[in-house]
Amino acid sequence: MTPSAARSALASISLGLTLALSASLAILPGCASDPTAGYSFQPTFRTDISSVNVQMFENETYFRGLESELTSAVITELRRQSPYKITSSEQAQTTITGKIIRADLRRLSVGRDSGIAEDVAFLMTIDFTWKNARTGKVIVSRKEFAAAESFVPARNVGEPIEAGQQAAVSRLARDLVNELRSGW
Repeated sequence: MTPSAARSALASISLGLTLALSASLAILPGCASDPTAGYSFQPTFRTDISSVNVQMFENETYFRGLESELTSAVITELRRQSPYKITSSEQAQTTITGKIIRADLRRLSVGRDSGIAEDVAFLMTIDFTWKNARTGKVIVSRKEFAAAESFVPARNVGEPIEAGQQAAVSRLARDLVNELRSGW
């Protein structure tokens, strides 16, 4: 290889490395330390909290058992998604309390010939609060927080109301835990 060919190859490699470095540096501003300012590698849950107690939700509806289903679903989602340890109220740094204020069935579609509901939504609405157990300071509080899931009670499919109810409880629990993320 001639010296001029070697210099040309070296310049070509140097240019390639410079372009690769420039491209990687251009990407970095997209990764911010503040999750609201762009992409971030920071945890989305608060790191100053390690434990939470979930108290039994109150139920102001005629649908019995929703309170225990929702409480259990929130605990399951916290264990699945968050870094928080579920503990007793005496040991917990924070406490989640809430009440189910509405549970409704809404017809989404009706059979043309029969007039029977073919697609129905189970809608649940809650109020909840996440507090510091020691200071009483509210960390997150939501009113009229709702979730809905549909099910098909029509003859051919015949899903029971419990299918829609369980799906709505699961969605509400997922959404509630997502509300506990910091910076969102």
